[in-house]
Amino acid sequence: MDNKSQHSSDPEIRKLGELIKDVKVAMLTTKCADNTLHCSPLMTQQVDFDGDLWFIIAKDSHKVKDISGDDHVNLSYSNAHGTYVSVTGTAELVDDKEKVHQLWSKFYQAYFPQGELDPNIQLLRINVDKAEYWDSPSNPIAKILEFTRLATGKPTKMGEHGTLNLNH
Repeated sequence: MDNKSQHSSDPEIRKLGELIKDVKVAMLTTKCADNTLHCSPLMTQQVDFDGDLWFIIAKDSHKVKDISGDDHVNLSYSNAHGTYVSVTGTAELVDDKEKVHQLWSKFYQAYFPQGELDPNIQLLRINVDKAEYWDSPSNPIAKILEFTRLATGKPTKMGEHGTLNLNH
């Protein structure tokens, strides 16, 4: 069985893929040379998650410089339904025209006017090590019932919280 097949059968990888699949923007946190943290939004790619997350970034961006100095990164995701995900992993700068073609959408044309062959395109692959998630009830009535239980001192579960270790 190849690595992709092994990944697709891993329940933790499937779970993380489900949690982030419809989130359009991820916030990437990198460590700068002066040890400060820097966050920036990245367009989430709609590719089947196999343990790696892929993004198209600009070669002349601060992200490339930051990652060249420290490849440990964090991605955060959230949606309107009360799901929050924090992903830690190792970043790698990759040059692969075929992968750029696979990930390309019209969205990128504004940032890369020469299209898929723009020399400023840089692929960013995040090999996910671990993810932590909080998944709260999205139904407003369920939320009210849980808050009512909490206010009356009854045990309540305000959603699911878990940790996914992807590099076993």
